[in-house]
Amino acid sequence: MMSKVTETVEELVTPILDELNLELVDIEYVKEGRDWFLRIFIDKETGVDIEECGLVSEQLSAKLDEVDPIPYNYFLEVSSPGAERPLKNEKDFTKAIGKNVFIKTYEPIDGEKTFEGILTQFDGQTVSVEIKIKTRKKTVDIPYEKVANARLAVVFS
Repeated sequence: MMSKVTETVEELVTPILDELNLELVDIEYVKEGRDWFLRIFIDKETGVDIEECGLVSEQLSAKLDEVDPIPYNYFLEVSSPGAERPLKNEKDFTKAIGKNVFIKTYEPIDGEKTFEGILTQFDGQTVSVEIKIKTRKKTVDIPYEKVANARLAVVFS
């Protein structure tokens, strides 16, 4: 049922975002405690502000009331994915080249399942990440299909 809800919500929110030149990053429909939450994460090249989130929320809320795809009471949240934005698809990986990323894999690569470093290359098949081991740098090539999850990573210096 959750995937049906997210599919329907994606169909409803996409035209709204297209009109506002915004990008859909992710949709979550989850139960936390007693409450259901429908979370829509949006972005654009320069980042989104509270007004844009509010506008999307208003327009989407009206569409959701009209179509009524969710049988339970829920909280609608529209927000930016934040500084540590998830990398969900090939387009996200391509846009993240040159940025610091954190990647978890389904199985170990060179004995490790987590990698943090600069995403140096992505060709659709392989994600190349330059990691630091003490004072030296090493490039790790990760098969794209072995990536369990990935996100941008904030570096504090």
